[in-house]
Amino acid sequence: MVNCPNCDAIIDLDEEELDEGDTVTCDECGADLNVASLDPLELEAADEDEDEEEEEDEEEDDDLDYDEDEDEDEEEDEEEEWH
Repeated sequence: MVNCPNCDAIIDLDEEELDEGDTVTCDECGADLNVASLDPLELEAADEDEDEEEEEDEEEDDDLDYDEDEDEDEEEDEEEEWH
């Protein structure tokens, strides 16, 4: 057992099945935690950089969707002008 570094709740983990770098989630606060060491077992908050990268990827996807819609509108305008 180990305590959550965010909310200090006790987290019951099967230490034999863990490896350094594994990610676990605190049942109490929902925080994503990385296994920092096995002997002694220590957890640390997961890097927020990963979350920021995911958010940036989602924003890029949104931008791509917008561009596609804009291109379709332009094509429709061109077709109307042709007739």
